Amino acid sequence: MRRYIQVPRAEPEQVYRFNTGWEPRSVLSCGVCGCCGAFRPRYKRLVDNIFPEDPKDGLVKADMEKLTFYAVSAPDKLDRIGKYLAERLSRDVVRHRYGYVFIAMEALDQLLMACHSQSINLFVESFLQMVAKLLESGEPELQILGSNSFVKFANIEEDTASYHRRYDFFVSQFSAMCHSYIDDLESRTKIRIAGIKGIQGVVRKTVNDELQTIIWEPQHMDKIVPSLLFNMQKTEDPDSENNPHSVSRSADKDEDPAALAESCFRELLGRAAYGNMNNAIRPVLVHLDNHQLWDPNAFAVSCFKITMYSIQAQHSHHVIQQILRHLDTHNKDSPRVRAGIVQVLLETVAIAAKGSIGPTVLEVFNTLLKHLRLSVDFELSNERSSTGTLSTSNDEKVVQDTIIQTIGFFGSSLPDYQRSEIIMFIMGKVPTFDAGSHALDSSHSGERGTRTIQIMLLRSLLMVTSGYKAKSITAALPSPFLEPILSVSLMEDSELRQLVLHILHSLIDRHENKAKLKGMRIIPDVSALKIKRDKSSKQDISFMKKQGQQLYRHIYMGCKEDDNEQKNFESLFVALLLITIELANDEVIIDLIRLALGIQDLAVSNEDNLPMYNRCAILALVAAYLNFLSQMIAVPAFCQHVNKVIEVRSKEAPYFLPEYIREKYGLPKTLEIQDKSCLFLQNKIADALSGSGYNVDRLSVPYVPQPTVHNQHFTSRKPRHKCRRKSRDEDRISRRKSIVDTVSIQVDLLGVSVQQDKTKMVEEITFETLKKAIDGQNLEEQEREKRRQVIEKFQKAPFEEIAAQCESKSNLLHDKLAEIFELTISRPPPSPSGSMSVAAGHVQYHSIPVYEMKFPDLCVY
Repeated sequence: MRRYIQVPRAEPEQVYRFNTGWEPRSVLSCGVCGCCGAFRPRYKRLVDNIFPEDPKDGLVKADMEKLTFYAVSAPDKLDRIGKYLAERLSRDVVRHRYGYVFIAMEALDQLLMACHSQSINLFVESFLQMVAKLLESGEPELQILGSNSFVKFANIEEDTASYHRRYDFFVSQFSAMCHSYIDDLESRTKIRIAGIKGIQGVVRKTVNDELQTIIWEPQHMDKIVPSLLFNMQKTEDPDSENNPHSVSRSADKDEDPAALAESCFRELLGRAAYGNMNNAIRPVLVHLDNHQLWDPNAFAVSCFKITMYSIQAQHSHHVIQQILRHLDTHNKDSPRVRAGIVQVLLETVAIAAKGSIGPTVLEVFNTLLKHLRLSVDFELSNERSSTGTLSTSNDEKVVQDTIIQTIGFFGSSLPDYQRSEIIMFIMGKVPTFDAGSHALDSSHSGERGTRTIQIMLLRSLLMVTSGYKAKSITAALPSPFLEPILSVSLMEDSELRQLVLHILHSLIDRHENKAKLKGMRIIPDVSALKIKRDKSSKQDISFMKKQGQQLYRHIYMGCKEDDNEQKNFESLFVALLLITIELANDEVIIDLIRLALGIQDLAVSNEDNLPMYNRCAILALVAAYLNFLSQMIAVPAFCQHVNKVIEVRSKEAPYFLPEYIREKYGLPKTLEIQDKSCLFLQNKIADALSGSGYNVDRLSVPYVPQPTVHNQHFTSRKPRHKCRRKSRDEDRISRRKSIVDTVSIQVDLLGVSVQQDKTKMVEEITFETLKKAIDGQNLEEQEREKRRQVIEKFQKAPFEEIAAQCESKSNLLHDKLAEIFELTISRPPPSPSGSMSVAAGHVQYHSIPVYEMKFPDLCVY
């Protein structure tokens, strides 16, 4: 039995519109069409109903609600709905029916927001195809529409992960939109903003999905990062069409490409994991290279500031390493480019030093010192070449100053334990005297280059030591550092000696008193300076016993240099004051007074033929220092003697005071001091201090600099700005005597008794004495090595091994004793009275003369 179903007849125009999607010019009535249209799938009918007759009327909301309810109730139909919508949208795009395109995308957006099921992945594929279709079109409106739809999709959290979805096309398309060059400025700005938002959507959609790590690959980062940087740069003329970096500015962040790109860039770097940092930073450096943004480098500095504040603190060392490698690749570029890179490194290090900097500390300093030396070599080669220009040399100086500033800033930001290592590291790079060849290492850069490198490295070292506060003076001035730094103080270069003294000031000054002591002057009231000091610790006392004479000697030798200027004498004055404040005890005070009197005798006797200005400056230095010392120890008689001498000088010889020698005129032609009242006298100082409990016995011994064993390796020197050969007798008397001359070595011996006078031993240096000295040193070294091996053995060897060795020695000793006792018992020692023997029943005595008897070695003397 057949059943017939009555189908309602549809209007011809309505059926044709539903089937074709556009209005016909003429419609013919057709019952067949009406019959087939009624049997079309429900999801298609629901999709067709959301499109109004006139696209200006917008989406039909009532029918959209029906479609949404149907999609939520039957999620398995989502993929079919998506495909059908994609077909309609593609057809409308081709036919330029953009009104229906906007309606279709609005419907897709609502479906995406409403549906969250496992089947949404299939629907998303259709959605992404439609977005891609819009982005491929050349219409700005459609591109912006596609970008906005993708951003809405990116903000949706999907319940299930996608294993096959890729965003390569969207990365490329959004990056291209960021570089839009259309003529209309307003449209160009909108497209660029849409491209930035699209990139931001890709980043948000992929970085949270563990299956989408492909976005961090270099081919994608090389498109994303330059696109953002391209829009971040702002120029003074945003209306210029010829400038690729021109963007429109707006108060609204969402309408400003630069602000939006910066926000996206921060978000991208903030989401970068440990293994992705290099891929994210490398495109930044490449972009700065391609657009020549290192000179000027304002934008480069801004980029890396944003980078350092956006990434996680533990990843900072990745950025520093990338910049260092980039600096290595540009080591032959123009000085301004290198200076720009170093300046960026400075800003980066300044931020990284506040957090974690990882294992890059030594790498940073090593690379910077290497480029500092390269810059010096470039500067010297430029001066030697005929094509060299003054501007190039000045640019190299800018590079050097920037590197030194970076080293100093980075070093001053490090903790003390790391800073001490960096101080030793930099000092190891400073060219010093070679103990074997008695010459400076100048094979690479020449003598002038070596001097320049020394100055640059010492300036770097001064920057690092500024503000350094060690817990003990031994930690601040360890022997491996003190000996080479003091060796540089013997150089015939006033600038080098001044830098060394400033470094010593920073290391010795542990209570920040250096700023109060600037300028060599007669301080009327030392208590007004409010100097901070602590009582000398055991470590300080031990340090001065071991290294004090070395410090005194180099201060004494520093006063003898004939090229000293006012700044050199001021640095020597401050060095004496800081030693007095930080390290002085009763014994050190006596040594400092001996040193001051020795410096005074140096100027009065003038055995070194010093210039008149130097002699007057030395006497002024002694006056200023003894004035300070007398007030510090507060001995009334000592203060009275110092004040009296200063008063006499102010009346009769004002050129012996610090305030007068600054002008360098009005100095006497000759310096013959007849009246001793203008000099500080040893006997009066001794009388003044003896009543206050000071042991003044050593004051009667004139100060003579005693070179240490290490100083003998650093006594070779050349003429000014070079190295001058200098022997031990030149250190004590004059550098102008030859090493082959016979020299008198004065040895001060101070006995226990108070009445014991000083003795002088004069020895003539011959070949035999030198040979004995060398042999003696070898024996001492061998003995020292033996002791070191014994100590090391007892510290590191296993207990069983030590016990076995001691037991073997003990057994050997017992065996020897047993052998001796056996010989003694079996053969009694001979006696002068003779020995008794019995032969044939008669007792006989045999006497042995004393001179024939053999006694043990211990009994003979």
